[in-house]
Amino acid sequence: MGKTPQELYQEREQRVLETIALRKPDRVPVFARFSFFSAKYAGFTVADCMYDPEKLWQAHWRTMTEFEPDMDRNPFALIFLGPILETLDFKQLKWPGHGVAPNLSYQFVEGEYMQAEEYDHFLADPTDFMLRRYWPRIFGALRGFENLPPLRDIITYAMGVPFGFGAFQTPEVSAALEILRQAGEKSAQIASFQRRFTEQAREAGFPMQTGSFTQAPFDTLGDYFRGTKGSMLDLYRRPDKVVQACEKLLPIMLEMALSGSRASGNPRVFIPIHKGLDGFMSPAQFEKFFWPTLRELLIALIHEGLTPCPLWEGDCTSRLEVIKDIPAGKACYAFEATDLFKAKEVLGDTVCLQGNVPLSLLATSTPEAVRSFCRKLIAGVGRDGGFILDSATGLDDAKPENVRAMIECAQEYGVY
Repeated sequence: MGKTPQELYQEREQRVLETIALRKPDRVPVFARFSFFSAKYAGFTVADCMYDPEKLWQAHWRTMTEFEPDMDRNPFALIFLGPILETLDFKQLKWPGHGVAPNLSYQFVEGEYMQAEEYDHFLADPTDFMLRRYWPRIFGALRGFENLPPLRDIITYAMGVPFGFGAFQTPEVSAALEILRQAGEKSAQIASFQRRFTEQAREAGFPMQTGSFTQAPFDTLGDYFRGTKGSMLDLYRRPDKVVQACEKLLPIMLEMALSGSRASGNPRVFIPIHKGLDGFMSPAQFEKFFWPTLRELLIALIHEGLTPCPLWEGDCTSRLEVIKDIPAGKACYAFEATDLFKAKEVLGDTVCLQGNVPLSLLATSTPEAVRSFCRKLIAGVGRDGGFILDSATGLDDAKPENVRAMIECAQEYGVY
């Protein structure tokens, strides 16, 4: 008699928990970053799933239940974004059906959305800066907020009560407030589908990989505010401001993770790592600007009973000794391009390792080649536990037969 969905759920969850704790479970767990793969696998365009939650549900449910990874990723906060992005006229992304072809992935639009001379404004009052300067620049539909006075003025001065709210009646601000109401409806819709998918996936026996999201403070500063060029120049021209901004962002990044985990009940926190990699900054710069606040974030999450799950999106071989400095058995490091065998040597007694079957292999090679690659990872990195087999990045262009070969290899060959 086969196992019930609840038994399968508990088995998969326990398998991953034991692996993160650096113990040996029954076998090596296997994940899959399906991303836009599910849309194509089900015969939809990516743009279809960006705008139609029912098609996204149908596509991802079919993919999850047919490939059966040990854990999946809820697709709604990552993919069903078309309506809210269009409502806000979001400037920092091009997405399928809006700026890029219907079957292509996201394209981030780099820019200095915070000017160098605005550090002091941000440091003095991050909320005011984001509301009156940052939002109008990244959300075209919220340009009207440029006309607001500092909100602190309304409560700081006694005369703020009768006169401080005048800007809210202007057509520009009123229109922006209406857009926020509409965006709120779209956010509630995404959240509703996300909750339902997680609940029904659990009933079918599939846990979710993570339940919340946050970023390294430097990545938030560099990705969204200063841009790559601006943030790299700042390391030389205004290093003290960079450190202060990262410290200001740290509690914001922590609360983002905590609130998401409280809402989902899932202790695993996804943290994509962008600009702390080899090639973006020197090891000395990493230790000065990037790692201190990231390490504080990781330690704070661990102290809250959560499991940080950074994805190091690139090669970070030169950082391995540095990023080892966290409590053992409390985090999971996924690597896109770092040599996992070297990572095992340095980090194997500290963090669970996850990765890193290349998308190039999954997209262009054969199931036999995929199985051979996975067997080497399992034998070399998976020895003694502490390893989750996974693709290096999203499976957007992978061949279905190669994805199946990766998952089946862990299920058949990864037994301890």
